[in-house]
Amino acid sequence: MGETTGFLDRGDGERVAWRRVEGAGPTVVWLGGFMSDMAGTKAQALADWALANGRAFLRFDYLGHGESSGAFRNGTISRWREDALAAITDLTDGPLVLVGSSMGGWISCLVAAVIPERLHALVLIAPAADFTEALMKPGFPPEAFVALERDGEWIRPSLYDDGGYPITRALLEDGARWSILPGPVPVEVPVRVLQGREDPDVPWLHALELANAIKCEDVVFTLIKDGDHRLSRPQDIARLLAAVEEAS
Repeated sequence: MGETTGFLDRGDGERVAWRRVEGAGPTVVWLGGFMSDMAGTKAQALADWALANGRAFLRFDYLGHGESSGAFRNGTISRWREDALAAITDLTDGPLVLVGSSMGGWISCLVAAVIPERLHALVLIAPAADFTEALMKPGFPPEAFVALERDGEWIRPSLYDDGGYPITRALLEDGARWSILPGPVPVEVPVRVLQGREDPDVPWLHALELANAIKCEDVVFTLIKDGDHRLSRPQDIARLLAAVEEAS
């Protein structure tokens, strides 16, 4: 059986796009990063792994991301957390291994607090906990704060998008309400963290702070000395698949 696709009606006119592989559990769920989508290298590698090994796997796009409807500028941590919970509730059964990349690592921890009884393990890749307050705002130039106050948003230049992308005041204010550091972070299941030392977006010490804040003692933090933020090289993908297999 291959991968099936569909849309989850969110009840407000928006739809979350998803792809699912049927198989044995625990179900592996991919939670992507800020401005990323479920067609990325790591998510596709997990889908291929699930198909090859008869494992259950779910990936989806948040509001304003990838194949899902809605405008990116209307997204907040609250909304993307709700998208994740809706997809998991409607499209999976039984125990879960949450695999969160960057912002998805933060959202994985927020989801874990809501459904602890379903958790089997977490695998976090460059987890960007509290990134709106801890990682974004400290690097804003003065004109960003002027634009946010005047217009409610600032177009942030991006290495990945020539036109930049909008950072809204609503995103920042909402993100501050979901801070989980310095902890404790109420995750009581095994956690595996993969982090690049050369990551320009999530400093490795920030990821380590999250690892230390997680309540469970079974936490393994892997520092990849030459690794970047994406961790999408063949050797990085191999580490990711090994971590998921170990966690499963």
